[in-house]
Amino acid sequence: MSSSVLALYRRITRWPLGHWLFSRAVCLKAPYFATIAPRFVELAPGRCAVRIRDRRRVHNHIGTVHAIALCNMAELSAGVMTDATVPADMRWIPKGMEVRYLKKAVGTLRATALATAPALSAATGYEWPVAVRVTDGAGEAVFEAEVRMWVSPRSRG
Repeated sequence: MSSSVLALYRRITRWPLGHWLFSRAVCLKAPYFATIAPRFVELAPGRCAVRIRDRRRVHNHIGTVHAIALCNMAELSAGVMTDATVPADMRWIPKGMEVRYLKKAVGTLRATALATAPALSAATGYEWPVAVRVTDGAGEAVFEAEVRMWVSPRSRG
């Protein structure tokens, strides 16, 4: 396992404003995620946590955090966790996502992505599920997702 994203996270988050810098770097690489202004708060093989603040730009028409902002949190945390977890000879891409909205999402939210199975080197591609749970400030689940990643060997050359 050799993840440049994990190495960058470990190196940069030791600095003042390191979590903010890392979050900005990820959003430069994948600009759409900047729409939710995420802050990475934890990253390790098999685990990633992202936080967003409750602000108007992520609201829906009833003043709660929009469903798609929750989906963005799920895909972002699952993707970065996958990148930090899969073996260096494998690559990944999201293949699908199943979501469950459990209650109105208000306040600062935290998405935690967890590997549900070991990430393996393989000669062929395989589907790898990632569980994501989004909780509110009281620790209550407001959203759950299963993000299915397609993990396959890196191209040679």
